[in-house]
Amino acid sequence: MASGFSIAALVERLSGVYGPRPWKRWGKPLNGLIATVLSQHTSDVNSHAAYRNLKRALSTWRQVMLAPPGKVERAIRCGGLARQKTRSIQAVLRAIQADRGTLSLDFLARKPLEKAREYLLALPGVGPKTAACVLMFNLGKPALPVDTHVHRLARRLSLISEQTSANEAHARLEALCPPKLIYPFHVLLIQHGRQVCRARQPRCDACVLADICPSARKVPLSGESQTDRSQSSEFRNSKEPRALARAVIGARATIGPRTRRRAGRHGDER
Repeated sequence: MASGFSIAALVERLSGVYGPRPWKRWGKPLNGLIATVLSQHTSDVNSHAAYRNLKRALSTWRQVMLAPPGKVERAIRCGGLARQKTRSIQAVLRAIQADRGTLSLDFLARKPLEKAREYLLALPGVGPKTAACVLMFNLGKPALPVDTHVHRLARRLSLISEQTSANEAHARLEALCPPKLIYPFHVLLIQHGRQVCRARQPRCDACVLADICPSARKVPLSGESQTDRSQSSEFRNSKEPRALARAVIGARATIGPRTRRRAGRHGDER
């Protein structure tokens, strides 16, 4: 591995900051597939609202499949790209109904990982990330979804090259990651990407991975002078970053949501 450290070591460090992430299965695979389609190009808040609205408007997947497209679009409009997602959802449901005679993907639990992945990828509009989400979250299989956070952190940590696309990263990262660590690796990288290793102005000074991250050593922060960079490097090579990272996360956990909202109104970064 080009990074020079193991996935197990990375998961152990992130678990020390954010807590352990035992593998969880989140309901039926067809529900997960539709929810994943709705989550594309929008926030969790909007996609969850779109899913709830869809189930209120049309209580079964058969009703969703047979409904006029406009009715589905109106139900999921808050999630964005309503027309495109309606086409995808109804096409997927029709394909499953035609192949299986019923609207269920529960049978995939009995298939080996690659056979289950092959079936999902053959459905209309289902790509590697959507398939991997259903396999990991809903079927408990060791498939690794690569979203924008996982892709960014994997490149910064040199787990994959800068030129590796998100689609290519699925197979490469899955091959690197021990099967039992795929779930915690995925969810911990997303949390770390949202809170510390952000796309813009990553908080390397509060990063528990800074001393093993090639990007932290070679890429100065925005507005950072050469002197600041040197001092930051000395700090990262000490034992202090882990303590600071824990303190940052701990502080955010102990203040209430109202306090965070008030702080946000006064310019505090959230």
